[in-house]
Amino acid sequence: MDITIRAGFLAHHDPEASLAFYRDVLGFEVRGDVGRDGTRWITVGPAGQADSSVVLHPMGEGPGLLLTTPDLDAVFERLQDRAEVIQEPIEQPYGVRDCAFLDPAGNVIRVQELR
Repeated sequence: MDITIRAGFLAHHDPEASLAFYRDVLGFEVRGDVGRDGTRWITVGPAGQADSSVVLHPMGEGPGLLLTTPDLDAVFERLQDRAEVIQEPIEQPYGVRDCAFLDPAGNVIRVQELR
C-alpha cells in the first residue's frame, strides 16, 4: 500500500499559546488559520516540508490522522474488511476524494487521494 502521513491533529485549549509554541519555539511556518463559530483551526508545519502538517484544533472537534495515497480505491479495497468503515470513497464538496475508517481505539483515520 502506498500511503503517506499528510497531517496529524492535535487539540488545543488556547490557540494563541499553541500557535506561539509551534511557530516561535519549534519554528514551524503557519499554513492556515481558520476561525469558525468562535473556534480556531491552525495548520502549521516545518518549513520546506509542505507535504506534512500539524492541525491544531479545538478540543473535541478534530479527526485523528489524515493520510494520502495515489490510489484511494486500492487502499479502500485492502482496508474495508480489516477496519471499521465510516465513509466509503466519495468526492467531497471541497474538492477532495476520500474515505474514512476507525482504528481499534475509535480514532478517525481519513485517507485522501492525491491529485
